[in-house]
Amino acid sequence: MTIDRRRFLATLGAATALAVRAAPARALTAFPPRDRVWADAPPDWQALRQRLGGRLVLPADPGYGTARLGYNKLNDGQLPAAVARCVSADDVRACLDVARGHGIPIAARSGGHGYLGYSVPDRGLVIDLRGMADVVVRPDGTAEVGAGARLIEVYAALAQAGRLLPGGSCPTVGISGLTLGGGIGVLARAYGLTCDRLASAELVTADSRALTASPTEEPGLYWALRGGGGGNFGVVTRFAFATAPAPGLTVFVLAFPAGSVTQVLGAWQQWVAGAPYELWASCQVSGGSPPSCRVVGCWVGDPGGVNPLLDRLVRAAGTTPGSRTVTAKDYLGAMRFMAGCSNDTIAQCHPTWEGGVLPRAGFVAVSRMLGPAPLDPVKVTGLMAGRSGVDLLLDSLGGAVGRPAPDDTAFPHRDSLASAQVYASATPLSEDRARATVDAIRDGLAGLGARGAYVNYIDDTLPDWGRAYHGANLPRLKEVARRYDPDGVFAFPQSVTAA
Repeated sequence: MTIDRRRFLATLGAATALAVRAAPARALTAFPPRDRVWADAPPDWQALRQRLGGRLVLPADPGYGTARLGYNKLNDGQLPAAVARCVSADDVRACLDVARGHGIPIAARSGGHGYLGYSVPDRGLVIDLRGMADVVVRPDGTAEVGAGARLIEVYAALAQAGRLLPGGSCPTVGISGLTLGGGIGVLARAYGLTCDRLASAELVTADSRALTASPTEEPGLYWALRGGGGGNFGVVTRFAFATAPAPGLTVFVLAFPAGSVTQVLGAWQQWVAGAPYELWASCQVSGGSPPSCRVVGCWVGDPGGVNPLLDRLVRAAGTTPGSRTVTAKDYLGAMRFMAGCSNDTIAQCHPTWEGGVLPRAGFVAVSRMLGPAPLDPVKVTGLMAGRSGVDLLLDSLGGAVGRPAPDDTAFPHRDSLASAQVYASATPLSEDRARATVDAIRDGLAGLGARGAYVNYIDDTLPDWGRAYHGANLPRLKEVARRYDPDGVFAFPQSVTAA
């Protein structure tokens, strides 16, 4: 069974937050500028090899061609100077000891899904965390998770212990990027963002110090790690999450006929704004002539509880869906359904280079955050008209996401009705055209009032991106970055330091 990125997002489920940083082979300038890279002397890679052995992969080594790759094929022009496959915090410290001070980009990589390829820095060092992927669930329900764990691994381990963690839908996304950028996902309205469940994080800072960030230790850093964006303040090596008991869930898909987007979107926005916290739903609009849409979601409880709510949506839309699927699942079954992996084993819900069946993809994507007020459904439909091959994915927020104040954590979009992701598959030949299209839709949404953006859907052409991602929290985030990375060791084109 082969599933690509577009199928994850446009057909089955929620948009997800992505991994720790990622610089496309096109418009973005490497950070620092290329004429400063190795201005004094290159890092002593052989010294690092003495400490890591064969886990340091250089361009001449076997396996480099695979080790260097991120998820998005459009970033394949990135050629890092080295990939360090780390298995401990000491390995991360060794990487920083050797590479720091040479002016090269240094980036951590968890799942490698970052849209723009910042976790595969050209001529830089990739600190690959996949070797740190263990998941341990303590008797009190606390889950200790290695920073390189993929979501499917986290979900499987938690399900075995009868616990859950709210998170995204794509099974190969890394836990690090998801958490550090906030963590929008399919159980967010009932259980909050992934970062809201973060109890503590162990990390290595730019000066190779090993720290723990929690409410009582380095509290300012702990605040910043909950939604400030991956790769800004250090390399997180381990997380501790407060999980919840895993109840029975119900997943649903309502596919509406083409031409009904205006009615469905208008009804969906009002419906989800007043829905019980147990309900999460994504309205997914596919461009075309005319556009079409479906509503995909998850309910905490059995089908008998959600069917009356779905009936209410259908009545409000005044349009009968062409198909309606409502199915009870356990926690892991629901997460596999949202991932498009219902018919695959856990091992198969991995990338092909790890023995799974999930391939890489080429795509462009951008985002906006809706405000508390609904968007004009007629104008949104107009933005998608005639644009086949482009999807607008509206993932509901509210509920538990809105309980904290915008400055309680670094994630500022607490009053948003939904996140909006604009997604298009692309090849190198179609990339420019696809980018122009998704940018136009993004800017059109801003004109309708959706002016924020989600840092995990990082976007190199986003106007005023620092404020769009971080809102009023940006000055405080910059202060944290200055304290823990004063020399900009981890800076990249859309880092907090660069904002």
